[in-house]
Amino acid sequence: MTLPASLDEAVAALTAMPAAVPVAGGTDLMASVNSGQLRPAALVGLGRISEIRGWQYQDGNALLGAGLTHARMGRPDFAALIPALAAAARAAGPPQIRNAGTLGGNIVTAAPTGDTLPVLAAMEATLVIAGPGGVRRETPVSHLLAGRDMLGAGELIGFVRVPLLHAPQVFFKATGRTGPGRATASVALVLDPARREVRCAVGAIAPMPLRPLEAERWIASLIEWDADRKLAPDACAAFGEYVAAACIPDPAPAPDGAEAPAPLPPAVLHLRRMVAALARRALGRALS
Repeated sequence: MTLPASLDEAVAALTAMPAAVPVAGGTDLMASVNSGQLRPAALVGLGRISEIRGWQYQDGNALLGAGLTHARMGRPDFAALIPALAAAARAAGPPQIRNAGTLGGNIVTAAPTGDTLPVLAAMEATLVIAGPGGVRRETPVSHLLAGRDMLGAGELIGFVRVPLLHAPQVFFKATGRTGPGRATASVALVLDPARREVRCAVGAIAPMPLRPLEAERWIASLIEWDADRKLAPDACAAFGEYVAAACIPDPAPAPDGAEAPAPLPPAVLHLRRMVAALARRALGRALS
């Protein structure tokens, strides 16, 4: 294993060994290796790169190192900075996973159940990608999760730029069992009073986080932004149903209209109800 001491050294090592795989916490990588799905020719360890293990303030944003662990993001000082991301990090699994797993690894793996991903989508975070020759480029996190702007040869995610909203933000998730576990559905919701926006992302139910944009615009139009963000009591429930229906729509009717669309299977209907409940709770918590 190669152990570079800087981001540029890591990029150089990956450029020199195109078949090498970068590894930080290794929580997902080692699971793939142990299951026989991956046999890397070489590894480039990122654990000694101190520049990507912290964060800094930059022009109204938090510039987060890709090497930040979930355990570090779950601490109170980070929670005061980006509460929803801290909540997602604390929910990411048992202590051994949180101590090893990193923010950059969560993004690159892009597993649907990645807890930080809906938060980053709702925050409209941007990735700072390091490439050969000291080149740095930026791309929205949603582009990478959707398979666009994929990492090129020798490229690494160095940092994640997250806007500091100084406004309510919430992350909730549902699992199939008590205690830490993989999400069956998750919802991240943030209020942006400066832009009078509500942004919501639903995770775990699709290959990438889903943004119910029409539901966001609708609920934002109902909020009394200049009056302590008041909202009619039944609006939260309506918002939850709107989000769930947008992310898990009813089957389309037959083109000729001869047959009624089949109802949603019970398991899918249960999932939609779960998403509705999470979205309703998230909005209520943010507004309170």
